Amino acid sequence: MGPGNETQISEFCLLGFSENPEVQPLLFGLFLSMYLVTIFGNLIIILAIISDSHLHTPMYFFLSNLSFCDICLSSTTLPKMLVNIQTQSRVITYAGCITQMYFFLLVGGLDDFLLAVMAYDRFVAICHPLHYTVIMNPQICVLLVLGCWTLSLTQSCLQGLMVLRLSFCTHVEIPHFFCDIRQMVQLACSDTFRNYLVTYFVAVALGGGPLVGVLFSYYKIVSSIRAISSAQGKYKAFSTCASHLLVVSLFYCTSIGVYLSPASSRDTHSGAAAAVMYTVVTPMLNPYIYSLRNKDIKQALKKML
Repeated sequence: MGPGNETQISEFCLLGFSENPEVQPLLFGLFLSMYLVTIFGNLIIILAIISDSHLHTPMYFFLSNLSFCDICLSSTTLPKMLVNIQTQSRVITYAGCITQMYFFLLVGGLDDFLLAVMAYDRFVAICHPLHYTVIMNPQICVLLVLGCWTLSLTQSCLQGLMVLRLSFCTHVEIPHFFCDIRQMVQLACSDTFRNYLVTYFVAVALGGGPLVGVLFSYYKIVSSIRAISSAQGKYKAFSTCASHLLVVSLFYCTSIGVYLSPASSRDTHSGAAAAVMYTVVTPMLNPYIYSLRNKDIKQALKKML
């Protein structure tokens, strides 16, 4: 598009899911309920881990960080969407959109790295049980979480700065319920080659890296479980990582399904509906997956409640 069509915009328009006014109360009630359930479930997990000394172990330390991350992930997108539905306004300021995009990238990347660290924790616990307390000592656990924050901060700052250099046209309608970086880059009038280059680099290096780590960890875990002679021993070993495996599958299957979807589907409301799976549904289900399948969490919740 020519330079004459470029302008310094002050706001974007989030199209959301539906323009039908009759559907808006239903959407508001649905997403408000999901948001409250997400906050409540993850807060309960964090409080249970803090209050019970038996849960002061590496696995639950990482789980509490994941629960905090899930609260932040939902809080990055849902409150603004609920306000827009309630006020019947689809507008978000330029600064607000950039801020939302940055924190979404930050928390989404952190979620990805934490799941990889939790897979490594289960790998050490099952494949090297005698050295578990030495390898996963408190200092190493803190360093692993700090490493996750550092990597996520780096990639979110890098992608955020690349978006700030873009110029936007007068057509600033985002077919989504939050400021997704892909949609913003598509709206730009200036050259976006560098943005796509950085995005693909981050996706391969910082997105694919944790996924490879998770797959390798579970490959070694499955090999170790198969080597156990008794059926009871196999079940006990597998039960320690079943919840994490379910959460990992839910997160990666939904996020990969959205981000590998054809470009043509990103301009429709179907892309926003699909993104709900990993931005809203996954953070909402995570605490219940862990609490329903974990006896330690159940006992801690009974003590607390």
